[in-house]
Amino acid sequence: MTLAPESRPVLVLRRHFTTEGIHPYDTVIWEKRDARISNWKTGEVAFEQLGVEVPSTWSVNATNILAQKYFRGNPGTPERESSLKTVADRVVDTITAWGREGGYFTVSEDEAQICSDELKYLIIHQRVRSTHPSGSTSASRACPSKHSACFIWPSTTRWTQFSTGTSRKASIFKGGSVLVSTFRRSRSSYELLKGGGTASGPVSFMRGADSSARHRRRRKDTSGCQDGHARRRSFPIESSSGARPLKERKARVLGDAGFDMDDGADSHSIQYQNANNSIRVTDEFMEAVEADGDWKLIARTTGDVVRVVKARELITPDLPGQLGMC
Repeated sequence: MTLAPESRPVLVLRRHFTTEGIHPYDTVIWEKRDARISNWKTGEVAFEQLGVEVPSTWSVNATNILAQKYFRGNPGTPERESSLKTVADRVVDTITAWGREGGYFTVSEDEAQICSDELKYLIIHQRVRSTHPSGSTSASRACPSKHSACFIWPSTTRWTQFSTGTSRKASIFKGGSVLVSTFRRSRSSYELLKGGGTASGPVSFMRGADSSARHRRRRKDTSGCQDGHARRRSFPIESSSGARPLKERKARVLGDAGFDMDDGADSHSIQYQNANNSIRVTDEFMEAVEADGDWKLIARTTGDVVRVVKARELITPDLPGQLGMC
């Protein structure tokens, strides 16, 4: 790496996988095949695209994923992509153009071509794979710069701040990216609001995130994280730890009763299936679990002890009794 006149870092690239004068696409044998994904249970074709162009070395599974997840355009329309070459061109040409605009190729214009050739080689030879947002939205007018796979959304204790971020979140989801929300500052349902009443608790926000995730471009594209103990302040986490197991038990009961729980219409009544929520705990907490010791549940806003429970109860909660306590 060298420095540009303005002391800005630039790239100094050399060819490693490619050879000057030989296009990366000429290093593989291309063939057309049909991409088809069937429902394992009924055998019904869930997705199909004929005449997909890929290198002959690509597996059937890789071909199906490329066609279903990375091709742009509505299936069956002239705008629908059908070749890995098109995807690689769209992704790499966008990145290379940004490099030119950002002044990263200032030593020689050959570096831009080297960058393009090397990236395309890596993609078609399966040495690297672009993220889903990058592969599906590059050069898109709706999402011109969506090349990040994951965004972290800060936590807040104010409903107005939480709600005003909805449009920004929608933009993230529209591009196919994942959103990780932190609930470390969320008040428990034991804590009071300034205007009167009690807070709804972080689980209510988790429920909303889970419901909205069901209707997005990427299913299960939301994650939530909260602290069981941070800066010596924790909040009641009983329902957070028990919410998902309770819903899983409900799904099993409904499945045994004949309802379709394999991502069918019946399964949509089960919450917490589209967002992956986790609770961070400390060594101190796990030591309390091993020793069957007590654990203080502390309010996030005041630091007051709300309750004292056995640490093990938070690991294996009594599901019906814990629901809605956070």
